[in-house]
Amino acid sequence: MTLEEYIDRHISPEPQELRQIHRRTQLGLVNPRMCSGHLQGRLLSMLTAMQRPLLAVELGTYAAYSTLCIAESLPPGGVLHTFESNDELEDFIAASLASSPYGEKVRVHFGKALRLLDTIGQEQEIDLAFIDADKREYPAYYKALLPRMSHGGLMIADNTLWDGHVTDPDSVDAQTMGIKEFNDIVASDPAVEKVILPMRDGLTLIRKI
Repeated sequence: MTLEEYIDRHISPEPQELRQIHRRTQLGLVNPRMCSGHLQGRLLSMLTAMQRPLLAVELGTYAAYSTLCIAESLPPGGVLHTFESNDELEDFIAASLASSPYGEKVRVHFGKALRLLDTIGQEQEIDLAFIDADKREYPAYYKALLPRMSHGGLMIADNTLWDGHVTDPDSVDAQTMGIKEFNDIVASDPAVEKVILPMRDGLTLIRKI
């Protein structure tokens, strides 16, 4: 038994509809490792339940696995707006949402997240944000989201260790540099509490003080 298998057997079970989405992702999508999967999905669900956000946003929908992990733990009246730049995923995402009893809590927006964030009403603060989109844009995502977060609001950023490239001075590609800049900005910001979890490819939890 691998360590991953051991963990999977000792955490809350993966809902059947999510298991099917994960399988469809592995069989039908490019870069299936982008799918959050069982462990990270249960963490997202638990964090959402603890945060109880009325307004949540997700940057990077992909297969809608993480989307539904967040949606399942939204409180009554809570809504998740998710943004996906690849409109070729529209049918796949629609099928994923239709397979879940929580799909009705989700509003999907196709296009660049930075351009579309303003379509969400400015009158309501964001209580939870999950960032898992274009790594080059992570610093811009942070700067756009933080002013709109509620006090005590939780921002979660995926891939913040980037296969270890963040510690390699020779890794200077645009995506790695975007992650490095994001990590530096967050680390130096006194307006937030932050911790990096060495889970999968790195998951940073950022709480607005």
